[in-house]
Formats: sequence, C-alpha cells, structure tokens
Amino acid sequence: MSELGIDQPIIFFDGVCNVCNRFIDFLLRIDKHDRMKMASLQGDTAKQLLSQSEIEKFDSIILKYNNRIYYRSEAVLQTLNCIGGFWKFPMILYLIPGFIRNPIYMWIAKNRHKWFGKRETCRMPTASERNKMLP
Repeated sequence: MSELGIDQPIIFFDGVCNVCNRFIDFLLRIDKHDRMKMASLQGDTAKQLLSQSEIEKFDSIILKYNNRIYYRSEAVLQTLNCIGGFWKFPMILYLIPGFIRNPIYMWIAKNRHKWFGKRETCRMPTASERNKMLP
C-alpha cells in the first residue's frame, strides 16, 4: 500500500453490488476515526494493488492490510477488527472454522445480485466521502 502512500487498511468492494455498497455505507458511518480507505474493484486502485485474478475470483469484498490480503468472511471480520472498539466483537466468529464460514459467505456472494439487485454504474463518492474513497 505504501506504493500509493497509504498505510491504512483498504477495503475493496464490488462497486455495482447493492450488498457491498450497503456494507461500505455501514463502514462509512462507524469509522469515526478514518481508519479505513475504500476502493471499488472496478477502479484504478484495485488494478494497481491487486492482481487481475484476485479481482475476478474474489469479486465481492477484499481487504488489504499490513501487506496481507484477506478474502471472503475473513475480509469482513478483519475489516471490523480494524475499525476497533465494539466492532472487534464479531471476531468471536473466528471460532467458527473458515470451512464453515466461507461457504456461507460464498453462497450469499453468489446470489447477492439476484436477491438484492445491482447498480448500473459504480458508486460515486459524495463530497464528504472523498477523503475515504480511493479511485
């Protein structure tokens, strides 16, 4: 991340997915100390920091933090952990093994557009979100 001069965790999300955008809206509300940066998987930041296969294979939520990349349920849990405070509580879900958590996550991710719809275009940040949203 330092190649962009960013030391904060970056959450990558599917910019046209309604579920992913709701998660980003949620993070924007709870991240009172600006701990996170966000970038759509369709944007320039994702192209610069992730491989094309990562973008295609993991097309919902990816977290890049401390030179590690987290996928699926681990990305969501680690994102909440990065926010800190009360939001560290969901880390208790790590007691559920990944081979159980991730199939549930993948089932929801596979059906998210059918169940919740998708946008015609990627999310555009509002003026107040621009400091947290990367291109």
